[in-house]
Amino acid sequence: MPNNKIAVMGDKESVLAFKAVGADVFPTKNSFDAADTLKKLARTYSIIYITEDIALEITDIINRYKVRAYPIVIPIPGANGSKGYGMNNISKNVEKAIGTDILTKK
Repeated sequence: MPNNKIAVMGDKESVLAFKAVGADVFPTKNSFDAADTLKKLARTYSIIYITEDIALEITDIINRYKVRAYPIVIPIPGANGSKGYGMNNISKNVEKAIGTDILTKK
């Protein structure tokens, strides 16, 4: 399924700016809407950016796609700033890969 299609989903204020760079934008209103949207987008998009606010609400759906090559689901900060969700996932993956967390201070 590799293609050049990029989607951005999340609250309307956060995602509309991505239209300017050529991404397809999908505003979502709630977790039910977001879950359905993500499932539909996963069929045709290689990269899906999702705001952290929405990602936190549908982590179970996002985790289904982590074991697949495509689509790549990437959490991004929303209009209200970062919640730490994306960085936390990166830290977990680094720790799993090399055996220790080198990104965060504990």
